[in-house]
Amino acid sequence: MVLDNRSASNPMSGATPRPRPGDPSAPASETAPSTHAARVAELRAQLDAQPPDTPIRLAKRTSNLFRPRARATSPGLDVSSLMHVLDVDPVARTADVEGMVTYEQLVDATLPHGLMPLVVPQLKTITVGGAVTGLGIESSSFRNGMPHESVLEMDILTGDGEVVLAQPNNEHADLFFGFPNSYGTLGYALRLRIELEPVRPYVRLRHIRHSDPHAYFAELAQLCAEGAEGGVDFIDGTVFGPDELYLTSGEFTGEAPATSDYTWLDIYYTSIRERDIDYLHTRDYLWRWDTDWFWCSRALGVQHRPVRLLLGPKRLRSDKYWKVVAFDRRHGVSNRVNRLLGRPQREAVIQDVEVPVDAAPEFLDFLHREVPLSPVWICPVRQRHLDRQWPLYELDPKTLYVNFGFWGTLPVSPGGGRDTHNRLVEKKVTELGGRKSLYSEAFYDERTFWRLYNGAAYERLKHRYDPRGRLLDLYSKCVEAE
Repeated sequence: MVLDNRSASNPMSGATPRPRPGDPSAPASETAPSTHAARVAELRAQLDAQPPDTPIRLAKRTSNLFRPRARATSPGLDVSSLMHVLDVDPVARTADVEGMVTYEQLVDATLPHGLMPLVVPQLKTITVGGAVTGLGIESSSFRNGMPHESVLEMDILTGDGEVVLAQPNNEHADLFFGFPNSYGTLGYALRLRIELEPVRPYVRLRHIRHSDPHAYFAELAQLCAEGAEGGVDFIDGTVFGPDELYLTSGEFTGEAPATSDYTWLDIYYTSIRERDIDYLHTRDYLWRWDTDWFWCSRALGVQHRPVRLLLGPKRLRSDKYWKVVAFDRRHGVSNRVNRLLGRPQREAVIQDVEVPVDAAPEFLDFLHREVPLSPVWICPVRQRHLDRQWPLYELDPKTLYVNFGFWGTLPVSPGGGRDTHNRLVEKKVTELGGRKSLYSEAFYDERTFWRLYNGAAYERLKHRYDPRGRLLDLYSKCVEAE
């Protein structure tokens, strides 16, 4: 029996089918071509019109990246029309999508069919193309890996101006496997075909508190091993302090005695401390972190109940917060206020890293001592296919990794640099045999960077698909970009 105020007639209540291409309700601009082929042709025409010695970039109004972007020296390629869900096949359990489709759009298109992508990154406006070229993770990653591991094929516009079909077993297999973690420096995904999996209407959550990190990560590893065999659909965790660690497991279910709502007045991450068992609509579970940008919305003052009441649920979204943060970074407002008030300057530490589970207690202890940000998000991930390698972000297929997500600012120590804590993180992750995501700022020297991110394999791909170097290379884009 369902006791909340949503309609129970639709098992995926709250989901809105995505308009088809050409539908007047589709959100593309009024002048956008009405077919995928026409939109691709228009994009290629834009590319052809650019001077041959001009670097190519995308003209994007929004971004989920937390590192400086290269200053624009020329008009970018307008890809805003490539935001259509082209097809959802409920029999084959696949979806064909354009590269700028957001996961919010995709989820709204698949849930009415009782399906979802195998991995749905946490924020609504992350695009499918962005998650594949820039990686992603969520609580189904312990069994499904990362978003690129459920891609069946991609149409990619290369730096050389060609559109190639990349599949795992065709002549462009090298690009198929090398595209993840290339961050648009080898080309742009125009269309992707991805796998889907069945869902049920609700997710039952169980939050288990631990006080000992070693026991915590041991149980996480055991739960992942058992869950991979069935029974557990989602696993993640939240660390509030050295002796306050929560392990959260989720299971699909067809019924719920009652459901919680964290889309407006109530806050999901605070509920973890308050509830042992919780139920959410599947859609609400997928976006449980977006309403408060995990917990980062507290820095913007919107976790106070009167403020939330005033703003309403439509403004409590990660993309709204991102605009505020982007404005602050662009104009240096926070830094100027700190200087006027005599406060120390602060270093932004925005990081997601993967560390082998056996090293996870040591890394968490390092964070508490050297990078004291709280809470910390915990998300286990294991490569989905043992027989595949993704050369630009190599993980051991037989190893369970733990993603640590920690985001905030720390005071700059007297005499210390503005990158001290970030460099400590990079050094520790490398020491423990882990990997660091490049969506945020990176500080590696060039030699270290190419050693960690397989410079030899990247050079071969760059030579084949962008021989004239019209796209930035990975180091220039992820480390040197201003």
